[in-house]
Amino acid sequence: MAVQKIVVFLLLVFSLPHFGQESTASPQVQSFTLEATQLQTTKKIWLYLPKDYTQSKQHYPVIYMPDGQNLFDAKTSYVGEWKIDETLDSLNAQVIVVGIEHGGEKRLEELTPFPNAKYGGGKGDAYLVFLVQTLKPYIDSHYRTKTNAKNTAIFGSSLGGLMAFYASIKYPDVFGKVGCFSPAFWINREPLNQLLAATKEYKARIYLLCGDQEGDEDMVKDMQATEYWINTQRCSCKKMNKSVIIKGGQHNEKLWSVQFEKAYLWLF
Repeated sequence: MAVQKIVVFLLLVFSLPHFGQESTASPQVQSFTLEATQLQTTKKIWLYLPKDYTQSKQHYPVIYMPDGQNLFDAKTSYVGEWKIDETLDSLNAQVIVVGIEHGGEKRLEELTPFPNAKYGGGKGDAYLVFLVQTLKPYIDSHYRTKTNAKNTAIFGSSLGGLMAFYASIKYPDVFGKVGCFSPAFWINREPLNQLLAATKEYKARIYLLCGDQEGDEDMVKDMQATEYWINTQRCSCKKMNKSVIIKGGQHNEKLWSVQFEKAYLWLF
């Protein structure tokens, strides 16, 4: 697959709902809207609560995930959902998940830290300011959460994987855990490398994953280079990072859905 085709895929794959499909979201999923003044828009937010949340008084860790349309419900997804709710229900997982609506045609703008000379983008900092200064305070004030970095994860795929990794560098005291699936490092490779060269510490616990048949021949190389950089910032003996390459894995929700449970269990 040519790079241009990959870019078109990244632009469109999360942008259209699956019309005619019945809702598959579990009763643990609810939604609301929130002003995102940093992005000059309003965001729909999906919220997964543990099955015993209403009967419990305990506080829970939180996972923030871009591309909320594709996480819980086949009706709002493009080509299939991650089935986050079904997976966590089956595990009786003690975690809250916050899914953030992507920007549709502005998805590439929101989920790229730096502009790309050919494809544009580069409003990722504003996206993260929304997460850190608006969304997270709202979640922490309205729900029983564990608010420290150790109990706050950011988890995404493709452009969302790129942003999850970037967030852990930009806000190391906010996001202490990272799920980084099929990260689109290629679109910001040069400025990202410059950022890594200037970054002298990496704190997060991170799970990196991609398939070896994703269409981008540099996907595996970029991910391996990222893990190498992480290991230059701290001893690999700490076992704070894990890298997985799935033989035959392709760039789609099927891969990410199937692999989510293992990543969640390793992170938490």
